[in-house]
Amino acid sequence: MTKMKLLLLAGAAALIAPPGFAAQKEAPQAEILATDEPAELSSEQMAAQAKAKMQKDIDVAIALIEKIYGVDQLPAIPPAQLALAKQTTGALVPAGSLEKMMDNLYGKLFRGFLGEFGGVSDLMLSYKTGVESDKIAALDQPTREKIADIFDPNRKAREEQVMANIKPIISEVLRDLETPMRDGMAAAFARKFSADQLTQMNAFFATPAGSAYASEWMALQADPEVMLAIIRSVPPMIDKWVDRAPELEGKFKDLPKEKQLTDLSDAELAKLAGLLKVDVQTLKDQRDLYKSAEEAGYDDAAMGAADAAAEAADAAAMAADDYGPWYERENWSAEDLAKVEAVEAESSAAFARSMEAQEAAIANARKRLETEGASPSE
Repeated sequence: MTKMKLLLLAGAAALIAPPGFAAQKEAPQAEILATDEPAELSSEQMAAQAKAKMQKDIDVAIALIEKIYGVDQLPAIPPAQLALAKQTTGALVPAGSLEKMMDNLYGKLFRGFLGEFGGVSDLMLSYKTGVESDKIAALDQPTREKIADIFDPNRKAREEQVMANIKPIISEVLRDLETPMRDGMAAAFARKFSADQLTQMNAFFATPAGSAYASEWMALQADPEVMLAIIRSVPPMIDKWVDRAPELEGKFKDLPKEKQLTDLSDAELAKLAGLLKVDVQTLKDQRDLYKSAEEAGYDDAAMGAADAAAEAADAAAMAADDYGPWYERENWSAEDLAKVEAVEAESSAAFARSMEAQEAAIANARKRLETEGASPSE
């Protein structure tokens, strides 16, 4: 897949990805269907797989949001109420609203971004010339421009070409987003405000002042002064969290510690087994296994850190190799899959034998020490 296709696809995903979705503990993986395709995928095949993965991630996100907020269980909205709300959101999100909002980014932030990475920034000029960045920083803007033009005489034309070709696509995407945004806002407004309140809003938006406000309120969210004000407010907010960390830590220490399986009594295990619909002995065996591990020195924190490190290493390895379909087991040959599963089975059996041996060693040591009259600390 070309870099441009990847850039456009990533941009589309960034526009529609729900906030905080990436923070899930375990990201969903797209299914890659086993086919007779050659190992070397074409650009079109890679694009199709990327789209399929993105769609599945979005479907999972939608289901998650519906479950958290109970959106799919909300009662139907009366048609008259929804009609009033649609009139309101039609005024607040007229055609071209999102494009106007993003124009603040196109015309300022995006062009500034192109300038920084197009050859006139301290970083890029230092990288291209090998001269220390502090010396580059002392240069005035006209000198920087002349140096950048030596490396790329067509730099300005290239920037204009990017703007001329990328902006129309982004504008088209934003226009596509306006209708579903209006519909979603209309449903929310219809539930939040009464018919009388919506009527008053619509009357205001019909006035010259109301119309001017409605046409500009969204674009103002991306105004440079608004964005700078928000950015400048970040350090004080962080300072509050840092300054109050000891106070919060003290309060959290008062909370009872969460129970682990090893903390549960036989009666609690029996109750848990009933809820889980499993044999109580299974939970007892698991509890005893955890206790053996703790007595052997494998505490939860260490095991958790090891698991986290292993997961991070796996994630880094996959990311370094572009996380291709070759990682999906359904794409492995039957022979390779059998080898891997055989080794995994051997590893699991070896681990189980190791834990059994440790448990026996601990039991023998306890008996010997009790016979000799030694205390546990000795």
